[in-house]
Amino acid sequence: MIKNLVFDFGGIIADFEFSRALVAFERVGLKNPAEYLDSYHQRGFFRELESGRIGADEFVRRLGECAGREVSYAEAREAWLGFFLLPVSLERLACLEELRRDYRLYVLSNTNPFVMDWARSSEFSPAGKPLDAYFDKLFLSYEMKCMKPDRAIFDRMAAEAPLVPAETLFIDDSAANAAAGAALGYRTFCPRSNSDWREEVRRILGAGV
Repeated sequence: MIKNLVFDFGGIIADFEFSRALVAFERVGLKNPAEYLDSYHQRGFFRELESGRIGADEFVRRLGECAGREVSYAEAREAWLGFFLLPVSLERLACLEELRRDYRLYVLSNTNPFVMDWARSSEFSPAGKPLDAYFDKLFLSYEMKCMKPDRAIFDRMAAEAPLVPAETLFIDDSAANAAAGAALGYRTFCPRSNSDWREEVRRILGAGV
């Protein structure tokens, strides 16, 4: 019986468009953003940020070095938010509120402090609610200092929630992340990025499988 739902963030809760992020970082002055950015797993100092090995200030400094000019925190934040297609769907958020009446809801995301500075504020939702208002707990790679699809982040989430993988539906648009969860005993659903997953999640929960 499923008792917990674990959601990825980008592409599941908030829609994103990878090409927009490339343009946003080019606008800051980064000459080769595709070397660092990916739809699911970043590289270089972008990955160091999302894995918690460097913080926001160090990221801004290194972004400035690559851009050949001083870059502000606000510019870096705006560039990271270039990933997302806003506003976040109110219908999707309403579905989360409905699901939370019967299940415990969590986020498990490879993300960073710039994105969460927005997501954990009243700017996140057209209703003025932060991401935290829709979930029991957020498990964020930069805070946990480990990333999907590594086993460590799943094990820490299970211990800290706490939750039992076999009682948990894990929803992620990355096939690699979904496969990692399935290998650890999670029920998994891997929808297409930015798709409307609501009906299929309800079907899975209704079937109990």
